[in-house]
Amino acid sequence: MRPVVGIGMVGYAFMGRTHSQAWRSVDAFFDLPVKPAMVAVAGRSAEATAQAAEKLGWANAETDWKRLVERDDVQIVDICTPGDSHAEIAIAALAAGKHVLCEKPLANTVAEAEAMAAAAKEAAARGVRSMVAFNYRRVPAVALARRFVEEGRLGEIRHVRAQYLQDWIVDPEFPLVWRLQKDKAGSGALGDIGAHIIDTAQFIVGRSLTGVSALTETFIKERPLAEGSSGLAAEGGAGEMGEVTVDDAALFIGRFDGGALASFEATRFATGRKNALRIEVNGSLGSLSFDFEAMNELWFHDHTIDSAEQGFRRILVTEPDHPYAGAWWPPGHGLGYEHTFVHEAKDFLEAIAAGTDPAPSFEDGLRVQRVLAAVEQSAAEGSRFTTVEDS
Repeated sequence: MRPVVGIGMVGYAFMGRTHSQAWRSVDAFFDLPVKPAMVAVAGRSAEATAQAAEKLGWANAETDWKRLVERDDVQIVDICTPGDSHAEIAIAALAAGKHVLCEKPLANTVAEAEAMAAAAKEAAARGVRSMVAFNYRRVPAVALARRFVEEGRLGEIRHVRAQYLQDWIVDPEFPLVWRLQKDKAGSGALGDIGAHIIDTAQFIVGRSLTGVSALTETFIKERPLAEGSSGLAAEGGAGEMGEVTVDDAALFIGRFDGGALASFEATRFATGRKNALRIEVNGSLGSLSFDFEAMNELWFHDHTIDSAEQGFRRILVTEPDHPYAGAWWPPGHGLGYEHTFVHEAKDFLEAIAAGTDPAPSFEDGLRVQRVLAAVEQSAAEGSRFTTVEDS
């Protein structure tokens, strides 16, 4: 009999739904050393939380996350709330001896992220594990890209280009949801989607950004107040207006330790682009390219072969020996967005069972937070090249 690990989740909206899908599915597709149990979900509204628990597969509903943390049958606390509550919940859960999975970005400020990383380090000494949920690391094609770099197939890394392009708030009548309010979200496109490409790029090349020069812009300064929101959709759009207090787009160049040059773009105003997370890496021996809107494909160029045969070639990343893919469908039967969260749950549960620290760690989340802070500082100071604070 495998040990049962009880899961308690805080928040049940967009990210809560994706995490619920992962906890429901992970044991059916991976041979795990422990058995996850969906014990309870927490939210503020008793009625809405009870409905979410029934629909998403949770055994119990709580209206206070502190009661969820206190439950003896909960060993993992999964945080799927806006960033303004991450630090309080995570630090309390770690202190209570609960393993913590926290959505990205880790926090709203560097100070909060530092406190979370310190709490995670102290908890790890007691065998309590923590991980930040940068799910795009778990795309099989992205994990394969990391493998190629680790194997030296790209040689010396010289260029990294990363974009995350969406268009869901182009309409000026789209309501003022929490993602457009700095006190709740920390930042706009920069933290919401820019954090993803920062982490994904650092993951693939195995190096950290050391400095940046940035521009940010808020294209629409005021929006109608929202009456309600779910995921990336919202109700409202008429009546009283409110100020948008975050960036709509962020653009920056940077340098990695080791000398590689980089460019990053994060925007929610790229009309026609829905979820275009794109990364290209150029090295002395080859290049690779990835676009999440074709997430089962990795494009690779081998510069060491005869020039008559050179060029990017498409790799369909669905083979049994590709990362994660062997647990799913026959070759050629692609995976989707939701599978990245299943892989996340699988890796976290395996690390807990093995007594090892999972990745990305809270320290990794802090590293991303410091890049976000450097981008904001640079943009506020006329794009001055700004050093990323070192831990």
